[in-house]
Amino acid sequence: MCLGIPMKIKSIHGFTAHCEAKGVERDVNLFMMQDVDLKVNDYVVVHVGYAIQKIAHQEAQTAWQLYDQMLAAEP
Repeated sequence: MCLGIPMKIKSIHGFTAHCEAKGVERDVNLFMMQDVDLKVNDYVVVHVGYAIQKIAHQEAQTAWQLYDQMLAAEP
C-alpha cells in the first residue's frame, strides 16, 4: 500500500519546495504540479518525493488524524 503524506510548504525555489509535516522536513519536487499555483503555507500531498496534489488545510488535518489512529492501533 502506498500513502500520500500531506505536507505544508515552507519555501519554494524553482521546482523544489521545502516542506514540513509533524516536525519532519523534506525537500519535495514540484515538477508534476508546475501548472498549479502553489505558495508558501499551502498543503500538498507528497508521494515518493513528489507533490501530486494541492489540498486544503482541513484535508491535511483530517488525513493526519486518520494516520495517527492507524499508528495507535498497531500492536
